[in-house]
Amino acid sequence: MLLIGDDWAEDHHDVELQDESGRKLAAANLPEGVAGIAKLHELVARHGGELEPSEVVVGIETDRGSWVQALIVSGYQVYAINPRQVARFKERYASSQAKSDKGDAHALADMVRIDRDRLRPVAGDSQAAQAVKVVARAHQTLIWERTRTFQRLRSTLREYFPAALSAYTDLALTSTDALELLIKAPTPAAAAKLTRTQITAVPARHRRRNRDAKAATIQTALREQQLALPEQVTAAYAATATAHARLIIALNEQIAAMEEQVKVHFLKHPDTEIYLSMPGIAEVTGARVLAEFGDDPDRYASAKARKNYAGTSPVTRASGKSHTVQARYVRNNRLADALQTQAFCALRASPGARRYYDKQRARELGYNPALRQLGNRLVGILHGCLRTRTTYDEATAWSHHASPQPA
Repeated sequence: MLLIGDDWAEDHHDVELQDESGRKLAAANLPEGVAGIAKLHELVARHGGELEPSEVVVGIETDRGSWVQALIVSGYQVYAINPRQVARFKERYASSQAKSDKGDAHALADMVRIDRDRLRPVAGDSQAAQAVKVVARAHQTLIWERTRTFQRLRSTLREYFPAALSAYTDLALTSTDALELLIKAPTPAAAAKLTRTQITAVPARHRRRNRDAKAATIQTALREQQLALPEQVTAAYAATATAHARLIIALNEQIAAMEEQVKVHFLKHPDTEIYLSMPGIAEVTGARVLAEFGDDPDRYASAKARKNYAGTSPVTRASGKSHTVQARYVRNNRLADALQTQAFCALRASPGARRYYDKQRARELGYNPALRQLGNRLVGILHGCLRTRTTYDEATAWSHHASPQPA
């Protein structure tokens, strides 16, 4: 076999080629893109002899991007290795924590040669799953960005205009109509002059219900007395708040547009019916779970392997007389967030899920640990459904956790 360590950067790749004995065959600095891939293939042809593409093994610290896809399409075995694993592996050589691109390429080549059976190959996901992953991650990133921007806006308003925070509670300050009102009157003095008609016109344009009552509440809150700042300072704060508000409005528009793309791509996937049959999963949540798990049927050897990847299964730490069971905090946060949402929604959608959750709470587990246990159970059920190509069935899923029947 031919073992390759690939330390990638934005514009180049440092690679090292080894044979099965660990002998260094070549090292090169390759440019990113078509030219770099062509030179890598030349190196493989020169040192690989008559090897089949499947006998070329590549270790690299990422699982996505056009370079990784080019390696997979070429037929190479590609292993995406966590940078933390590489750092720990390099401690075999020295404890100085020295770092270089060539050194990392050497460590990656050694890892796929020595510890390949302990590493996870890059999943062979379908094009449909890859498309879902792109749009689902983009949608979630935009939501996270909106949350960050809102926190900045909220912090700004607390400094000079706290009345706005309470005034727009009914509308939700991240909503476009509340933000439009804030832009219309970004200072306490301007907001106090807003008439009932001016306030009502904005939620009416967005088809809000009970807008007259909401307008009255908003007007009352905006006219309450508050501590004032100097006019020049207030104007500076107002300009800052307006900028944040306009940015959130733009994010709202793009989040809505991207959500439609998430649904379009998710509904085209052949596993959609199975995912949507699961309790607590709708189109967006289903797309996120599918995106992070992928659809390679051979990626997870068992339900336990899927749970470990999801980060829902606990970690046991035993040393001497100490024995503890802890949650996994090193995990795929995007997947963990989606599974937490699913578990929470499943409490109302599935009687079996509710009983299982209540059973965990009866063991004196807290809210989050119990919800995590439920999420772990749901991951196992999903694995079974995908393996057997069957949709979720309430009775089958919770048959081992059913309440005992009265005699």
